[in-house]
Amino acid sequence: MSMADEAREAVTPLATVEDRVEDSALRPRCLDDVIGQTRVREQLALVLQAARGRGRTPDHVLLSGPPGLGKTTLAMIIAAEMGTTLRITSGPALQHAGDLAAILSGVAEGEVLFVDEVHRMARAAEEMLYLAMEDFRVDVIVGKGPGATAIPLEIPPFTMVGATTRAGLLPGPLRDRFGFTAQLDFYTDDELAAIVHRSARLLTIDLRTAGASEIASRSRGTPRIANRLLRRVRDFSEVRASGVVDAAVARAALELYEVDEQGLDRLDRSVLDALCRRFGGGPVGLGTLAVAVGEERETVEEVAEPFLVRAGLLARTPRGRVATAGTWRHLGLTPPQTALNDPVGLGGLWDNDAAGGSSPTSG
Repeated sequence: MSMADEAREAVTPLATVEDRVEDSALRPRCLDDVIGQTRVREQLALVLQAARGRGRTPDHVLLSGPPGLGKTTLAMIIAAEMGTTLRITSGPALQHAGDLAAILSGVAEGEVLFVDEVHRMARAAEEMLYLAMEDFRVDVIVGKGPGATAIPLEIPPFTMVGATTRAGLLPGPLRDRFGFTAQLDFYTDDELAAIVHRSARLLTIDLRTAGASEIASRSRGTPRIANRLLRRVRDFSEVRASGVVDAAVARAALELYEVDEQGLDRLDRSVLDALCRRFGGGPVGLGTLAVAVGEERETVEEVAEPFLVRAGLLARTPRGRVATAGTWRHLGLTPPQTALNDPVGLGGLWDNDAAGGSSPTSG
């Protein structure tokens, strides 16, 4: 793997192979160990405590939010707090009603069924899930054509926990069957610093307060990225320093991996640089912008854009992608008068996915 690829992996919110191995040791085991998401923790604790008091399974739970904020961790905690087993599957794996029926037929009373990326389930599986969540039964179809017979299969009460990064894609009937919906927010730098300190204790890393702050400020508000950057800084400190992670060591390590003070990596800066230097700040179509930085269109749209838009460094308009005044300042360039007059970027309040290919400059 090249240094550029390692740098890109450092700040992607999607889970890597290393994350899956390391996160098992770093995940909180109960709600009291969770740092951040204060309101969600309080609400969820109330739901679980009330269910325990009644001696019943908790309501179905929908966890919504961007990748890396702890949806899987919360699902595991729900099962642990209720003293039961967690069964894990994902929406893409449920492409037929039979796939879901096979899982539901093995669910024991009180168990938690966690479906990641629940918005990507096939329609047939969704329709079977409606009945399972509401009436705790499924109808298994035996045979085909006029001779087909529906055999009802009773399911013991269970708790469904769904996780989604795109709640808007969930059909209304499915969304309405969740008794509790939690929207996870990005973390503050102070919360991320506390998470990094906790992870450093578990990994026996000699981490100083200034070093934790340096890592937290470049983590894009995402614990998964914070823990990943901590591991990269640990490697640097062990090989090129004394093993102590202070501000200078953290800064040097993150500069090596091309993660700047705002958490931008090489791809992010390439997108912004091309947008300003080659296209005068835009508007420019997504296809043209992707060609300019030598990346796939999907990579720019799904990896770079979400954070750049949230950071106020890029705007998506009906005419294409546009640099904001903050983009020019971040690159140390003088913005044109249009950016100064319209700091969000030519009406950047619009969010039209079709802009990537509909403008004359889309390529």
